[in-house]
Amino acid sequence: MEAAVGHTKHNIFQMAAQLTMMNLKSLASELQSFAGVTRKKQIGDLVRHFPSFSDQVIADFGEDAAVIGDGDEVLLFAADGIWSKLMDADPEWAGYCAVLVNIHDIAAMGGWPLAMVDVLSINSPAMAEAVLKGMRTCIEKFKVPIVGGHLHPDTPYNALDVAILGKARMDSVILSSTARPGDVVVAAADMDGAVHRNFNVNFDSTTSKGSKALLMQLGSMRELGEGHLVSAGKDISNPGLLGTLGMILEASSVGATIDLDSIPIPEGLNLSSWLKMYPGMGFVVTAGIDKAQEVLAVFRKRGLTASAIGQITEDRKLVMRSGAEREVLFDFGKECVTGIR
Repeated sequence: MEAAVGHTKHNIFQMAAQLTMMNLKSLASELQSFAGVTRKKQIGDLVRHFPSFSDQVIADFGEDAAVIGDGDEVLLFAADGIWSKLMDADPEWAGYCAVLVNIHDIAAMGGWPLAMVDVLSINSPAMAEAVLKGMRTCIEKFKVPIVGGHLHPDTPYNALDVAILGKARMDSVILSSTARPGDVVVAAADMDGAVHRNFNVNFDSTTSKGSKALLMQLGSMRELGEGHLVSAGKDISNPGLLGTLGMILEASSVGATIDLDSIPIPEGLNLSSWLKMYPGMGFVVTAGIDKAQEVLAVFRKRGLTASAIGQITEDRKLVMRSGAEREVLFDFGKECVTGIR
């Protein structure tokens, strides 16, 4: 399969040369200890406290959004909180990302976002102004309104949480828990951006673009869902590309072998840094071999760089490969990313 398009091919060849000198064991250790990954490990223990008792709930924990039956359509319901380190580093960017990550969660499910509510806890008017400025900028770009919420105006800390409601066609929902052995793994992201100046694990590809381009990119997952082209998928979030893929594998009770030499990276970044990035717009999906080329074509026509980077296996391990070298990143028989299966 073709690995990538445009200028990213140069980056792939350059990366392959880097990887021959890279110790894969060291890379695995670095990614396993990355905070974007380790902060997910307690989720499984928390989930056990919540009983399931509604026949309308089609899917819940482990997905980017809960799926609730609503006739021929489903409601998609999700929430996200902003990392305190990001709030401290850049409150305006934190406000922007609070909106962005929620919109991504709905898009990743093959849906379209409808509206959001927020809970803002703040210790100064200046902090509130910065956070709200960032939120408004993202709202205007993606055209999804805040319609309510709650304000704590006098807390000794700063925190922001946003919940979002979306919809999708019942037959078009993309789940995280349905990857199948033999499927191709496809990664897609917007490479036209830069590492955020105040938070070096965020790649900003959205603030410089207008609504039309961003909504075109965002709609890629909806097109894939409605075309029944993918078996599973997620938006690439704080655990980075392989950490996010690990969440899919864990929820699906499968594994994968990933060819590191096939992962496109933005110009000026190395592989280790890119694998820990939250991209401004990025998704990882699985698809049958017969549909992989069509999946790549959908992402590319919508402005994302897409590449087939590996294959789903029955062995419940995420294995990284570069040339003749192989290293296990996650062994789901012994460890977890979230603990949700």
